[in-house]
Amino acid sequence: MTFVGIDSRSRLSFNACIARARAWLGDGSDHSIAKRAAGAAFLIRVASAAIAFASQVLLARFMGGFEFGIFVYVWTCLLLVGGFVDLGLASSAQRFIPEYSEHGALAKLRGFLSGSRWLAFAIATVLAGLGAAAVSLLRPLLDDYTIVPLYLACIALPVHGVMHTQDGIARSYNWIALALVPPYILRQFIMVGLMAVAFFAGLPTDAVTAVALAGFSLWLVALGQTFALNRRLKKEVPAGGKEYEVRRWLAVSLPMFLVESLYLLLLYIDVVALKAFRSPEEIAVYYAANKTLAFVAFVYFAVAAAAAHRFTEYHVAGDHARLAAFAADAVRWTFWPSLAATLLVLACGWPLLRLFGAQFVAGYGLMFVLAIGLLARAAIGPGERLLNMLGQQRACALAVAAAVAVNLALCLALIPRHGIMGAAMATSAAFCVESLMIFLVAKRRLGIHLFVFGRPAAGG
Repeated sequence: MTFVGIDSRSRLSFNACIARARAWLGDGSDHSIAKRAAGAAFLIRVASAAIAFASQVLLARFMGGFEFGIFVYVWTCLLLVGGFVDLGLASSAQRFIPEYSEHGALAKLRGFLSGSRWLAFAIATVLAGLGAAAVSLLRPLLDDYTIVPLYLACIALPVHGVMHTQDGIARSYNWIALALVPPYILRQFIMVGLMAVAFFAGLPTDAVTAVALAGFSLWLVALGQTFALNRRLKKEVPAGGKEYEVRRWLAVSLPMFLVESLYLLLLYIDVVALKAFRSPEEIAVYYAANKTLAFVAFVYFAVAAAAAHRFTEYHVAGDHARLAAFAADAVRWTFWPSLAATLLVLACGWPLLRLFGAQFVAGYGLMFVLAIGLLARAAIGPGERLLNMLGQQRACALAVAAAVAVNLALCLALIPRHGIMGAAMATSAAFCVESLMIFLVAKRRLGIHLFVFGRPAAGG
């Protein structure tokens, strides 16, 4: 009799959980949609982080520390420049698409959906040509082993700008999988798969091969993403004429572009600075430690990806109370999972680094230092996106510029003396400066309390 009762209660509990899950999935409120989008983005980025970690381990094993360090440097340069080429259109998509949709401006919406991508591709193509010319002119000053990989990276640059813009468009429609799966999962599978074929076929698995295959994978998934995005947009937006507000797009996008550019410098300046003072092997160790902590950073990315256009919607509607409450939710969604992920990754950090090779465990201490900066950013949630969406681009740019200046100055001061540990200290300190300044701007100019601890401002 007792066992029957327990079994009956278990079934009731399970059925109740299923019912609650179905109700949550069927809830069409903005709050639930945002939570589901953030959850989807987080799960995709966790999966991509696991795949990225495994792929980096395999690449390090295939290539060896020296060639892997060259690949890391060149690909970092591509990501750094690639983040500039869309001139902020990826970020402004999350402002213009909700605005045009809210006001029924379908011609302007269609114009942005098409024109923003072509504009990003054209700008990126020009910059790719200028980049190749710069490599040629600076060839006497560059290491010989970086020349060909840098040329190959220039070929991949145009499509990177298009994918960045399409990411912003897809996120504006809550198509999180379409935004994130092609660049962060499919591309890595294809690239590592091709490298594995080269390795087992006895072909060269050096930095030249790695950059070439990475660029080919990028072009391939970009074409697939473009096709899938166009199919979905045809169902979402009725066919018709197009109106292009290019000047307005750029007027709004350029301040965002400035923030994004500074933020990319903040993310990648440590690797670029290390190249000036340290060997490719040391860069590889630093990169492995940094990427092992990627699970933590992806919590921030997931919430930001789902929340940015909601900030715009509440702001356009003039609903400050909902905006402040939603911002507070976004901070909590960011910080507590980030803290849990940090503790887990640090506990497993040594064996994870050992997978790259015996020499990579030297980076374990770096992870503790880098984690401080990541948690500082998580403590204010997607504050940078909030400021950008609410017209505070200049203040946000100033905050990130200050952080970049701190990072660069500390890198130049600490790397020659402390090596890769100096780079970690510089990066962590810069994130702390950025977080403090963004918190102060949001509090004083918008009346929104972003810090995870303390009472949110009531109504502004």
